[in-house]
Amino acid sequence: MGPALAVIELASIARGHRVADAMCKRAPVRLVRADAISPGKFVVLVEGDVAAVDESFRVGVDVAGDRVVDTLFLPQPHQTLWPALAGAARIILTAAFARELGANKFGTALAAALAATPAVWYVNDHQFAMNAFEPLFWTGCAFALARMIHTNNPKWWLVFGFIAGLGLENKYSIAAFAFFLLPGLLLTPQRKFLFSPWILAGGFTALLFFLPNLLWNIQHHWPFLELMRNIRASGRDVVSSPAAFLAQQILIMTPATLPFWLGGLWFYFSAAGEKFRAFGWTFIFAISFFLLAHGKNYYSAPAYPLVLAAGAVAAENFLAKTNLAARPRMSAALKVAVFVWLFVGIMLLLPIVFPVLPIDAYLRYQKHLPFGVPKSEHNQDQAILPQHYADEFGWEDMVSRVAAVYHSLTPEEQSRTAIFANNYGEAGAVDFFGSRYGLPKAICTHQNYFLWGPRNFTGEIVIRIGIKPEDARDAYESVRVAATLDNPYSMPFEKNPILLCRHRKKNLQTDWPNIKNWD
Repeated sequence: MGPALAVIELASIARGHRVADAMCKRAPVRLVRADAISPGKFVVLVEGDVAAVDESFRVGVDVAGDRVVDTLFLPQPHQTLWPALAGAARIILTAAFARELGANKFGTALAAALAATPAVWYVNDHQFAMNAFEPLFWTGCAFALARMIHTNNPKWWLVFGFIAGLGLENKYSIAAFAFFLLPGLLLTPQRKFLFSPWILAGGFTALLFFLPNLLWNIQHHWPFLELMRNIRASGRDVVSSPAAFLAQQILIMTPATLPFWLGGLWFYFSAAGEKFRAFGWTFIFAISFFLLAHGKNYYSAPAYPLVLAAGAVAAENFLAKTNLAARPRMSAALKVAVFVWLFVGIMLLLPIVFPVLPIDAYLRYQKHLPFGVPKSEHNQDQAILPQHYADEFGWEDMVSRVAAVYHSLTPEEQSRTAIFANNYGEAGAVDFFGSRYGLPKAICTHQNYFLWGPRNFTGEIVIRIGIKPEDARDAYESVRVAATLDNPYSMPFEKNPILLCRHRKKNLQTDWPNIKNWD
């Protein structure tokens, strides 16, 4: 997204089209969205530079006139806005899913609270990455299926396919959800929906969204499969025992939610949740698969809204059916206690997953934890901080030191100098912060950066980031340590010195295919 956003909601579709047209003609902004969001309601969303968006926004409001419902102008929104919004949407969607399962007011509110409690999502909700959006697609598909069951209307497969197609563009794990859901449906009377022609329409809808991604994979010889194979062969992932995996599930979902998601699983296999039992099987298959496949502990996180929402319904039903219903004060006190329990549960773990403490205070807190913070990869073993924190340290300092080396060269040398990063994190930091320091874009052989090639660089002069001097000497005639990196909190492999290398023995233009790093 651009450095500024503007949104105008209108109570007229016709006026909305006029507003969108006027906004785009008035200033150089990008139209992100201009469509109806409900009968008679229209929304226009534009992005671009602050001045352009501001001018466009003012014109849009004037044209909208008395048909404006609401407006929003956001100059320079922080990049964490998007995962935060995704987290908020996950909470709303989980509550809506609970409503489809039969929740009333308390159950709906409890489902929202449960969706806000798991520790793993506090990490995801402040990092702009695909994991922040993944639960939206899993839960969105579950909501579509629940509506299908609730209304006995197989046309909801179209909505399911639309959401799944978008989910495939975000992360391929939505295919795993569909794979787990299939036997879940086959094991229940809801299998009838699998034999509706609307499932083909939904599948075609998903394929249309996924088609560009699919063609890209075919064109590049299935990079995703290559990545999975290389990661497995490298042995970099920590392989947990089944007991350790299940213990980590309890921890990352916050132990306070355990009674509720177990209650949710019970709900699906009780008479009250019988028609939604496919979701219970789906959850069991998801957890079993990731456990047996030695998946990382957070891979299963998007499956939990299924049981958290059901757990809220089960809790509401429990309170309604016991003799507490005849004792309203006791019932009200217990309902408050449930929310207090969840609040205390996440507050105890919050410093691990959300940066609420100064770094020194956090290290003292971490030292006194009765358990170790789980590690998913062996390269985290020597890190002082969990990787989700360590990865937030040292980037701009690294770029500033690269800039000092780069600007120590003559202008003529700079024109021939490549900034060669070892991984996409380092390359991304150079590309993100580099404009502040007058740096060219980085080159890198790691994952998608490899596909973008070495541009016009041959390797005559290279500023190398992320490797040890002894690992660079075989490739260059001259290798000199030009700067050091010493941030104590960053990942250990990000502390290698910055090297100034000259006269690469093999030309980057011809050697590039041989130094691909796809893991």
